[in-house]
Amino acid sequence: MEQPALSQQRVATNGGTSGGVSLVRGGPFYRAQEAVRLIKPDGWNLGRRITVAIAVGWFPLVLITLLFNPGAVLGLLTDYPINARLLVGVPVLLVGQRVMEATFRTMVGQIRECGLLPPPELERMDQVIVNLMRLRDSFIPELVIVGAGYAHVAQGVTSHIALARPWALAGTHLSAAAWYFVLVSQLLYQLLLGISLWKWLLWSVFLFRLSKLDMQLVPTHPDHHGGIGFLGISPLGIAPTIFVVATTVGGTWRVEILRQGAHLMSFKSYAIVLVAIMLIGALGPLVFFVPKLGRLRRKGILQYGILAQLHSTDFHKKWILGRAGHEEEFLTAPDASSVTDYGTTYESIEGMQPFPYDRTAVGALILALVIPMLPVVLAEIPLSEVLKGLLQAVR
Repeated sequence: MEQPALSQQRVATNGGTSGGVSLVRGGPFYRAQEAVRLIKPDGWNLGRRITVAIAVGWFPLVLITLLFNPGAVLGLLTDYPINARLLVGVPVLLVGQRVMEATFRTMVGQIRECGLLPPPELERMDQVIVNLMRLRDSFIPELVIVGAGYAHVAQGVTSHIALARPWALAGTHLSAAAWYFVLVSQLLYQLLLGISLWKWLLWSVFLFRLSKLDMQLVPTHPDHHGGIGFLGISPLGIAPTIFVVATTVGGTWRVEILRQGAHLMSFKSYAIVLVAIMLIGALGPLVFFVPKLGRLRRKGILQYGILAQLHSTDFHKKWILGRAGHEEEFLTAPDASSVTDYGTTYESIEGMQPFPYDRTAVGALILALVIPMLPVVLAEIPLSEVLKGLLQAVR
């Protein structure tokens, strides 16, 4: 069998920068950016990439509109859904790639360093990573994403005509700027979004395979998750993507409120579904560990319960039934402290939580959903009314 050190070296060779594991650095679109030096092996060059993305995706829309329909430039600059995608969504998705990679590497590094897996299982984990890297580098997923993006061209054409945005129309037909948006700008946004979701799917597969390995979990671990509580921060990797999706959806709702007279409550059911889908997508992979942690808790309660019974019985016999003549010794004996300490240990096992979530990560996910919805609320409710309501709620 291949030695773990050799396997780790193989993973490092395929992993990307600095010999680290990466499920993000790969695929045709990434390699193309490397070829034109938008991405360096030791960095993401976010400033340059964001500048180029805006220069390719947004600036030509303004330039084309200025040339062919200058009176509609203001309409383009105030088109919230378009600007939300290209000036907010695209940059955040690019930043999200760095966040996702850092999160993944932290998780894998922690697994290696904390001794969670014995050498044979560590070898199996490395093989899983190598297989996922092959999928990461495949051209098929990104080809499917591009195909799906262009499949929405007809829908995009219809929606622009239906909304009758001045910058997007030339008479009864789409303007040159609108065609550029549909064929280039929208594709850039959808490609980045699709790649982000694809890389998160790879990570979800990794967590599923990890949950099947023989992990050395301990029911008394202070994280109350058997020692894998650190996996609870993994949803931070998808938080930027969730922010972008919420921003895009919120942009559509804002337009319907301002231009079509819709009301906030008309989106209530859609908002509930959106929140449910986003949270399930982000936190769902952690469910893979629930059965294992549930069994660990039950087993720990039984095992430590036996020891607690023996310990408590000895204490009871010694200091309750046989305390006569030994009362003064009890004040200096360590037995009482031992019983108390063991009780704390047992309570820790009873308090084990099978779902390895992290409050910080959950809070970040909620903020990623709520913040993009503020412009939607402000489209119907003035800011002063919102602040007034918040102040009253705090009192």
